[in-house]
Amino acid sequence: MLPARHRLRERADFTAAVRGSGASRAGGRLIVVHANRTDARAELPPRVGFVVSKAVGNAVTRNLTKRRLRAAVATQLSGIPLGVDVVVRANPSAALASYQELADSIALQLDRVCRSVSKASS
Repeated sequence: MLPARHRLRERADFTAAVRGSGASRAGGRLIVVHANRTDARAELPPRVGFVVSKAVGNAVTRNLTKRRLRAAVATQLSGIPLGVDVVVRANPSAALASYQELADSIALQLDRVCRSVSKASS
């Protein structure tokens, strides 16, 4: 479970993370991860939001996928730089993936996007 201070909730925050200036994206077969540095001083904790559309499946499938993604990201929070907002978008193939496959994909894509965000802010 992600602590409340690490969650994206507002539509504007999701939009800024996906489309903001300096935003980065890394994607694979299962997920796409968007990230954007929102706090130049890097004092705010990283925040994460999830997008699991109806293309992934019915409500039960979407909720299961979202819970798995949330649990996988919770283990990776320490690797996300301070002041960065992250949006994880599930592709339809994520519905059929195991937890381990999702966790591996999260680790890989988060690493890529965090390196990209760090380079852009340097």
